[in-house]
Parts: sequence; structure tokens; C-alpha cells
Amino acid sequence: MTELTCFKAYDIRGQLGVELNDDIAYRIGRAYAEFLKPSEVVVGGDIRLSSAELVAATVAGLRDSGVDVIDLGMVGTEQIYFATSHLKVDGGIEITASHNPIDFNGMKLVRHGSRPISSDSGLLDIKRLAEDNQFLASEAQGTYRELDLTEAYVDHLLGYIDHAKISPIKLVVNAGNGSAGPVVDAFEERFKKNGLPIELIKIFNRPDGTFPNGIPNPSLHENRGPTVDAVIEYGADMGIAWDGDFDRCFFVDELGRFIEGYYIVGLLAEVFLSKNLGASIVHDPRLIWNTLDIVRRAGGRAVQSKTGHSFIKERMRQEKAIYGGEMSAHHYFKDFYYCDSGMIPWLLVVELICSSGRSLSQLVDKMLEAYPSPGEINRHINSPYDAIFCVRNYYQHLALQVDETDGLSMEFEDWRFNLRLSNTEAIVRLNIESRGNIKLMERHRDKILALLDQG
Repeated sequence: MTELTCFKAYDIRGQLGVELNDDIAYRIGRAYAEFLKPSEVVVGGDIRLSSAELVAATVAGLRDSGVDVIDLGMVGTEQIYFATSHLKVDGGIEITASHNPIDFNGMKLVRHGSRPISSDSGLLDIKRLAEDNQFLASEAQGTYRELDLTEAYVDHLLGYIDHAKISPIKLVVNAGNGSAGPVVDAFEERFKKNGLPIELIKIFNRPDGTFPNGIPNPSLHENRGPTVDAVIEYGADMGIAWDGDFDRCFFVDELGRFIEGYYIVGLLAEVFLSKNLGASIVHDPRLIWNTLDIVRRAGGRAVQSKTGHSFIKERMRQEKAIYGGEMSAHHYFKDFYYCDSGMIPWLLVVELICSSGRSLSQLVDKMLEAYPSPGEINRHINSPYDAIFCVRNYYQHLALQVDETDGLSMEFEDWRFNLRLSNTEAIVRLNIESRGNIKLMERHRDKILALLDQG
């Protein structure tokens, strides 16, 4: 039995031809069916050139197991979440590698109710079954049909905003040649039909699996330029950019500044608490002070969860939280089946800008000043455990609090940091913030990076 290395903590990802191919996709389809024993599932794939073949192989595996399949075509991950719950089927599979290199692909799996299947909830069982590759013949072949749920999906998303509060606004939208393009087009058509004065300036909107403008990953500094430049050129009120399967969205304010996802978490927490006093807000442990401050002032309850979509979703269900946010630009919503969406956040921010009469920069400036952070910094380290120990050893006698909910978090009077290991690479991820003191934050940022390098 050969180990399948494409199985990760939260999903399936691997290099094509090395870790993932049509045969493995077929086996995963069979294993998913044997583990979950579903009657009917939805499937879809992103725009990558390999996705259509992997979808076909997965569908074949499901049907050979007697599972009826609904093929949604080229869709983003959240459309699988939506379809699974909207159609009340037994599960869903999205073929996607999101922001990974062009020679990668993968899968995201959910069960009934759009609940995630990850390493702590069945993914390892599916891995074992796929590796064993011993499947019983089904008595009957599962059925197959294609379905376009775009209209129902857009209907659902537009229910998150009050149309009467929308005033004229101009937006730059950058789909990165990924799967978001057709949804952007559907929104544009609906805005016109409903008389909503939202102008969309579309860049890189045409889906193209060759990614002529680079892999869609706005979290990388080098990928932000086109959105920033277009906001300035067109005098837009805001810029929005998505990753490949658009489960994350990123914001640029009207001044052309990239706004880290951390501050959007605070902004959306405030929005939900203004309508749901006392509600619970779930957040990750990497950057927290701004979120804690806002939730406290807004009369809510902040709940910390381990990083990762399966942990966030599980904790939100436990707490019946109205909203959950990660600084990595994943935003989760109770009314979206506790799932993350890259479309709901920008709609909510549009409504907030219009209803408040304030620009995005005005909405976030106080947060940026109160809790400055450079965003996540990734460092390739040969011996990551030794490097983190070196940092811990240097700071532990100074720390007021040490938390190991997720990686290493150390808190001091006026600054704090979190160090985490990558799940897949020899990379250490640093997040650091301070209480209104940029120079203090930068000094410790540089010190920690130096310690990591020497560790």
C-alpha cells in the first residue's frame, strides 16, 4: 500500500502527477462514498486546467459506488457549501488548489449541512480507504445531472444587505482570472436589474486556468499592485480581490492601501454586534487585541479558537456564534451554514460604507493606529522547532502570558506575537502587534526574525 501524501490537515492538496492524478481522484471518490454512505452529493471545480478531469474522475468514483451526483460545473468552494445545504444533499466535493502553484490541485470535502471533513472528522478514514483501494461493486450506477445554482446563490447573498441603504459606490473587483469572475458578472447583472447603484470596474475577470496575471493570491505583497493601481486610476471607493476559489476576499481602501484581514474581522464583528447585542464572535489566536477591544465595546462575547476552518466552524456551532473571522481573510457566518464566504464580506462592507457615510479608510484608521501590525510574515527555516524554541527561550522571562492554543503566543504589556508552523512546509509564520506603538512593534519584529534565522 502506497501512502497518499496529498491528504493534509484540512483538505486534500498535491502536485499533479506526483501526489494527485485521475486514478487517485477516482479512489478518493470511492473512499468518500464508502465512508459517508451518501445517496446524493454535489461536485464542482475551480478554473485550473486539471480540474475538469479530476472532477470527472471523482464523479466516476462516486457513481461507481452508487451515489447520485449533481455537477455544478466551474464554481468556487463556497458555492459547494451553499449547494450542499440549499439542496439538502448528503455532501459536496470541490476540486480546487485555491492559491497554490499552477501544477497543484486538490479537494475540499463536506458532509450533510456543509460540515467540513478534516483530519479530526473523517479525512484520515477516507485516506486509509483510498490507500487500501479495495471497494465492493455497487448494485447500481449512480445517476448524473448538471445544475446551475448561480441565481439562487446570488439571491441568498444579496439577502445579507439592506438594498435601501445602498447609495452610489464605485468598486474595483479583481477576480485574478480565477473562479470569481462569473459570480462577479452575475452580481453586476443583478445590481442593474434591481436598480442598485453599485458600479463594478472589473480587472482580470475572465476565468483562465493558465493564470496569465499570476496565481490569484492577494495575500502576497507582489500580487496587490493591479488592484491598488486600479483603485487610484479610477478613483474607486474600494478595491476587492479574491484568491482562486474565492473563499477569501481582500480589501484596498480608497487611498490605495491594502487593509489586512485582521482589521476587517474587527469591522465585521462590529457590524454583527450592532444588530445582535451580546452575540458571540469567534476569532483565531494570531492577532487578537483589536478584535477583543471591539467585541468588548460592542457588548459581545469574544471566543478564541484554534486556527483553521474546521476548528472555527466547530467552535462557532458550539457557541452559536453569529460570526467568526481569521486574520488570513477567512470570514464565517452563522446564516451561511457556519461556512466561510469570500462574497458576503464585501457586500457587508459596501452597506456599511453607504449607511455610515464614511470611507473604508475612515472606518479602519483608528484600528490601524490602535493596534498596528505588518500582517503575517513567513520565514523558511531549516529547523523550525529549534527556531521557535530559541524565540521562546529569549522572551519567556519577560512574558506576562504564554498561550499555546495554536503555536506559541506570548503577551507583554504593550505588544504580543504568535508563531506557528506551516502544516505543509518548513515555514514559520509570525504575527505581531502592539498597542499603538509602531516602532516598538517593528523593533521586536526584527528581533524575532533574527532569532528565527539564528535558531
